[in-house]
Amino acid sequence: MAFDCDVLVAGGGPSGVTLAILLAQRGVKVIVAEKEADIYPLPRAAHIDHECMRILQEAGVADEVMKTSRRASRYDFLNARGEVLLRFEGADHAGPGGWPAANMIHQPSVEAALRRSLAMQGNASLCCEWEIKSFSDDGEGVSARIATPGGERVVRARYLVGADGARSAVRKASSITFEDLNFEEPWLVVDVFVDDYARLPTANLQICNPERPTTCVLMGEGRHRWEFMILPGETADQVSDDAFIDRLLEPWKVKGTVRIERKAVYTFRARIAREWRKGRILLVGDAAHQTPPFAGQGMCSGLRDAANLAWKLAAVTSGKADESLIDTYQPEREPNVRATIAMSIMMGRMVCTTSKWSALLRDMKFKLGRMFGKLPAGPPAYPPISEGLIAAGSVAAGSYFPQAIAADGARLDTCLGCDYWLLSRGDLADESVAPFADQLAAWFDKTGAEAVLVRPDRYVFGTGHPETLKQSWNRAISRSPGSG
Repeated sequence: MAFDCDVLVAGGGPSGVTLAILLAQRGVKVIVAEKEADIYPLPRAAHIDHECMRILQEAGVADEVMKTSRRASRYDFLNARGEVLLRFEGADHAGPGGWPAANMIHQPSVEAALRRSLAMQGNASLCCEWEIKSFSDDGEGVSARIATPGGERVVRARYLVGADGARSAVRKASSITFEDLNFEEPWLVVDVFVDDYARLPTANLQICNPERPTTCVLMGEGRHRWEFMILPGETADQVSDDAFIDRLLEPWKVKGTVRIERKAVYTFRARIAREWRKGRILLVGDAAHQTPPFAGQGMCSGLRDAANLAWKLAAVTSGKADESLIDTYQPEREPNVRATIAMSIMMGRMVCTTSKWSALLRDMKFKLGRMFGKLPAGPPAYPPISEGLIAAGSVAAGSYFPQAIAADGARLDTCLGCDYWLLSRGDLADESVAPFADQLAAWFDKTGAEAVLVRPDRYVFGTGHPETLKQSWNRAISRSPGSG
């Protein structure tokens, strides 16, 4: 049976569309099946970090996203008296990905930019109001039965990727279960239009007040967000009432400055799917994992999934790599996701304390930590890739390779392209690399490496002699992980 596409993506949200763009740019034929008629018009995710801006750069939308995003220099955790428990600074400075470390965004604007980029890809198509009803994997490909505005049809693909959110129909139909990481808290989310920014905080805030834990963060496109923990005995209807929300906002003195755009009750959860691949079925984004919002890494984790999976699916469908390469996807991504979720849970439990006695002990602990300089200056670095497609044992293998920026603003990734890179000290004088020579030389000096092979997702495969690295890379992508 002939294939209609190489990859069928279920879900046209940020993870699914980004994956489709990155695949199409590598010559992979993609169909995105999105059951809704249009982009969900109200804000959801609020933050994209520097690594994910780099992914959006590859997808061709980073500059556009930056135009509608905002930056806060600080992320403060305050107690009920307004005293600083923990402060992360420098979020507006460039991170290793070559973009500001923290960017507060308007998700519908990001999604619109991604869809415009997808529309420019000759190998990809976005099909709205297409709902996958069932599918079967026969070992050679996947046949999906899809309800469309023009009637039911069957699409045949080499692979099916579920990017269809926390309630993923693809995950459920594949009988993939979740591991529950024991965090579940109901919160009220209030998004507002802002008429006068002068009366709003300029930092992102977590108010660790046991009487009402509260989040207050910047967003893009003339907006701001508050999140209020729902207390025992309160109902969703009660907290969603406009008069109730007015009372919650009263201490912020923003009456006449903001207008409510959205109010929604969410249960913040932490869960990870036990399998991210089942035959020719794969999961990305919220279909594979759900992260509480306190570290702002929910959408970011889905974009990282897309970046990790895209080049691997492209290599396999083009015949350049053995199919077992896809088996490295979950082992590489899951430790990063677990660390991200653990960070979010830590922050969440710090914020969600509703016992005054526990809050007092927490405040004392952080006060002593500040006094003795034992508190972190920023979120801990998430772990590098420790297993999968890396030259284990070589210096810097599995680490994130920084994006150098030239004096004229040119970016390394744009100049070197989306394939893997093999760079040595001797290449620093080459025309394409020379504008970045000083920054690359600093990396070589720091690691002591002679040469580096950087994977397409910008993680280091390994370091060593250039020819040896290239041979190791070719062997690695053409055999089962860990064999031979």
